[in-house]
Amino acid sequence: MLSKARGADFEVVNLGTVGPVADHPTVVQAVIASATADCSEQQAMSDEQLAQALNTGRERVLAAREKGAQLFVGEMGIGNTSAASMIAAALTDSTLEDLVGPGTGLDNAGVLAKQSILEGVMALHAEHLDTPLGVLQSVGGFEIAALCGAYLTCAQEGIAALVDGFICTAAALLACRIHPEVKEWLVFAHNSAEPGHRAMLQALQVQPLLNLGMRLGEGSGAVLAVDLLRSACLLHGNMATFADAGLPTNLPEAQKYAD
Repeated sequence: MLSKARGADFEVVNLGTVGPVADHPTVVQAVIASATADCSEQQAMSDEQLAQALNTGRERVLAAREKGAQLFVGEMGIGNTSAASMIAAALTDSTLEDLVGPGTGLDNAGVLAKQSILEGVMALHAEHLDTPLGVLQSVGGFEIAALCGAYLTCAQEGIAALVDGFICTAAALLACRIHPEVKEWLVFAHNSAEPGHRAMLQALQVQPLLNLGMRLGEGSGAVLAVDLLRSACLLHGNMATFADAGLPTNLPEAQKYAD
């Protein structure tokens, strides 16, 4: 609904669900598997699955570019605050105690249980957490890998990417760790209430456009920020400069008008 109101193309990329997803004009069938592997037992993705997910993100950006897209937005997944928290812990100086939040509504006991489980998972994969791709393969999800591939491709193709909340920022942080130049093509939409999101924003040294107390967002925060970007571009492209308006450009003379 929010995308339609802004005249944006919208598509759902099916990277894998337990049950089949019916064909639909807005659904891109790019199934890798019904789910990632249980990362409490083994790496979440095989080499082939990781490459497939990254490449799917790349393909969707290239398809958007062919349609003339100037801005890319993407986000959606279920059960991925755990993955995002572990990615944040592996790539920042924060601990899981600082990062793990309630997600879709856990109470304090649930958050502590979640933290304990994730600490065990990270201990299992400790030898693979020294590189961004190792982190992604070990504890990431298909959707986070696809987003990471999309952000990398946006930078390569010169397309700005509007990063939503917690999950998207985990993918963005991975992309920036792989190629730091990616950061120059990212705009961060909103500040999620999830504690892990704030830690990643600080690690990236970025300030999001909005702070509305949103928790997960699921793309809605980014779409809301589109209007701000449009307004900024409109002002940048059309507002007269001092010189255009016939006003003095040296500071002492300009101050007379301000006074």
